[in-house]
Amino acid sequence: MARRQLLELGLTPMAIEHRLKNGRLHPVLRGVYAVGRPEITRRGRWMATALRCGAAAALSHGSAAAAWRIRREPVGPIEISVPAGSSHRASGIRVHRRSHLPLTHLAAVDGIPVTDPILTLVDLASRLCSSELEAVINEADKRELVAPEALRAGLEAFKGHRGVPRLRRVLGRHTFVLTDSELERRFLPIARSAGLPLPLTNQRLNGFRVDFYWPDLSLVVETDGLRYHRTPAAQARDRRRDQAHAAAGLTPLRFTHAQVCFEPNQVWTTLALVAGRLAEARRAA
Repeated sequence: MARRQLLELGLTPMAIEHRLKNGRLHPVLRGVYAVGRPEITRRGRWMATALRCGAAAALSHGSAAAAWRIRREPVGPIEISVPAGSSHRASGIRVHRRSHLPLTHLAAVDGIPVTDPILTLVDLASRLCSSELEAVINEADKRELVAPEALRAGLEAFKGHRGVPRLRRVLGRHTFVLTDSELERRFLPIARSAGLPLPLTNQRLNGFRVDFYWPDLSLVVETDGLRYHRTPAAQARDRRRDQAHAAAGLTPLRFTHAQVCFEPNQVWTTLALVAGRLAEARRAA
């Protein structure tokens, strides 16, 4: 607890001093005390640091990412964001003074004030490489802290922040939305160049709507959803769908929207090999 909190609870300075002497309070940082015992966990130190830096302070950057469990905390000082003009300084603390620290993007983890997942990712984006940034977005999505689509929408509140352009580039690769017609315009030339004829599109087959279907080859191609990691329920539906097609004697293939747009060579290679094998088997039959 902070000294100011103890005073607000009605303790006098003399009463605080008495509790320090008899071991009921233990100093952690200047004006911050552990209650009952001197040993504190890492999370306890995060709380102590936030209390040390004032009521408007919040864990941020790498420390906030660790609190949200989306990235291991880097070795070094605990990172705290405070409003501009604050004069807090202490050993082991890295203070970020911000001209704008929106209350709508502050949260709490185990009672510890912390920047919310969107602001935490914006802060991290200015210091991480693309693959590292992709990993923390992925982890935030898996933990259901913020979906990529919601993250992209939330960036509007941080225009001008230097992390936003990098976040937009990473999100643009994985959370774009293709309409059926846009997907067909991108996918069908790949399929044609791989030697496949025009497929049937948006057909119902074995109780499911399929994206692309070649009846002569008994080939079905599906395109996965737009999130890094689909929910367990969605993954289970995908498995049931693929199993139903396989049980009916079809060959199901699954590509992501990102593969169709950004990895067409891999899509082409897979289609060409599978279609070639299926055509050969059909001739042999």
